[in-house]
Amino acid sequence: MKIVLASNNRGKLAELQAMLAPLDVELVRQADLGIPEAEEPHRTFVENALEKARHAARASGLPALADDAGLCVDAFGGLPGVDTAYYATQFGYEKSDDNNVRALLEQMQGIANRRAAMVSTLVAVRSADDPEPLIAVGRVVGEIAREPVGNNGFGFDPVMFIPEFGQTFAQLPVEVKNAHSHRGRAARAMLELIRERWLST
Repeated sequence: MKIVLASNNRGKLAELQAMLAPLDVELVRQADLGIPEAEEPHRTFVENALEKARHAARASGLPALADDAGLCVDAFGGLPGVDTAYYATQFGYEKSDDNNVRALLEQMQGIANRRAAMVSTLVAVRSADDPEPLIAVGRVVGEIAREPVGNNGFGFDPVMFIPEFGQTFAQLPVEVKNAHSHRGRAARAMLELIRERWLST
């Protein structure tokens, strides 16, 4: 089965392709099919992921999988949330992972409560009009480190300290991170949903 991934992020494609390997599905980036990115007008992960999945399915005629993920910082009332990818731009920086990390650390100076969650919401649709989208959520709670540590991963991984490992996501080997990350947890749940709802005979 071929499924369009409603993202142009190569890191996300590689992670999800590896995580969904047991299903024997082929993930294709929407950019490789000439599909532009969807608007993301909503304030929740699930609404934006559904918007992206329907957009990719409509444009490709194929089933689609979308991920909307972000960092939810307790001290900021759950923000940046759906604005995670553009976080740095609020503070005059250009959009980039490094600038996002820099801006976050600047905004958190002097803040004692460093609890935060990485959240991934995956939505899959068989078609643009699928009345029963599959929805899987993965969540990992940790703390924002005082400085970036580690070279693996992307996004906020270098400052997302996971107490159970005593390391940031960026310090963990890729296979360990994938097994325990927010996206890994959501992907495992999605794998079971696809197997149960779409593939069972």
